[in-house]
Parts: sequence; structure tokens; C-alpha cells
Amino acid sequence: QVQLVESGGGLVQAGGSLRLSCVPSGRAFSHYAMAWFRQAPGKEREFVGFLRWSGGSTEYADSVKGRFTISRDSIKNNKIYLQMNNLRPEETAVYYCEAKTVGATSWNIWGQGTQVTVSS
Repeated sequence: QVQLVESGGGLVQAGGSLRLSCVPSGRAFSHYAMAWFRQAPGKEREFVGFLRWSGGSTEYADSVKGRFTISRDSIKNNKIYLQMNNLRPEETAVYYCEAKTVGATSWNIWGQGTQVTVSS
């Protein structure tokens, strides 16, 4: 079984930065893309951005463009990062890493999430 493991969450003041990491655990898998989502208490899960594994191109939600960056460590270890700058209190949420395997029509591998709290 494959699972993703997120880390790097914590408490930061508004305007500060955090870098989240995500690495698969378990058996190896071929994935088309890896993404970050977030969910604040009482709110719907929200797309943050994703990275296409082939080529490394990225796309982001409008709300985070210019502030958040998704990158990968290396093709070999499948590790990705979410660099978050100029964080806002309303971005307090649990951040989840998800992956879409080759041929899948939806994000089908996910982790337990990591809490990010932005104080005002």
C-alpha cells in the first residue's frame, strides 16, 4: 500500500513562510502528478496547486499564485515541497499532499495532512 507523508507544518505569523514536504511511503508507484490541497475547519477541501511529474510544470490556484511554489527534490525519490510565503491567517488549514497515478481519473493517493496555523 502506498501512502504520502507530509511534514513541515506549524505555527507562523502572518506574512511569514513555511515549507511543507511530501514523500511517498510503501511500494513504489508511477504517478502522473502530485498536488497540494488544504482544508480549513468547516470549509470545503481547496485545491492549492499541482506538479506534473513529467516535465515538472506546475499550476496553482489564483489565491496562491506568486506566493506559493511547488517543487520536487528529485525524480528518483518522488519528494515534493510546497514553499509558502507571505502567509495569511485565512490560510490556516490542514494541508494534504495527493498523487494521481498514471491512468487514474482522480487524485487517488493521499496522506494524513499537516496542520498550518497562521496567526494574525
